[in-house]
Amino acid sequence: MNSDRIEGNWKQLKGKVKEQWGKLTDDELDVIEGRREQLAGRIQERYGLAREEAERQVRDWEKRLKN
Repeated sequence: MNSDRIEGNWKQLKGKVKEQWGKLTDDELDVIEGRREQLAGRIQERYGLAREEAERQVRDWEKRLKN
């Protein structure tokens, strides 16, 4: 997956994002529209994480999607 957008069909991935980060709202996910950097930023805000931790979580999530 490239650093700008999460590959694949975002509408399908939204469900998987909500499974992983349930505090994110549908409206937030609509705004994100698959942009990886915005996803990490929203996770950081919602969960009170450091930027590095939010990025790590997104990387780990991406790896699980590939498998």
